[in-house]
Amino acid sequence: MGYGRKITGGKYKFFRKRKKYAIQSVPRKVKLRTTKKKIIRGLGGNTRTVLLSAEYANVLNTNTNKTKKAKILNVVETAADRFLARQNILIKSAIIETELGKAKITNRPSQEGQVNAVLIK
Repeated sequence: MGYGRKITGGKYKFFRKRKKYAIQSVPRKVKLRTTKKKIIRGLGGNTRTVLLSAEYANVLNTNTNKTKKAKILNVVETAADRFLARQNILIKSAIIETELGKAKITNRPSQEGQVNAVLIK
């Protein structure tokens, strides 16, 4: 039978209509370019700052426990999808080349409004 029908041919009754908060949005991909941010309104009037593109990262050196702002030069590798690395898209666990050396992104830049990374030895 057709989609949304019982074996007998009867229709299923939906218990409510689709709500705006349940609608999926277009995924944001943070690119390696000049920094661009956007403010999004959430539920209850709360606001979130999201990142659209970035050129700097907050890089933590674990030996000295100091954090420095470093320019991102290139996306070396991405564990999730190698094509994202080719397009220079910044996601969590991506390995990036910075002025200080190679670093691994530890946060989700598309949802937090900044790029945080840890130096790799």
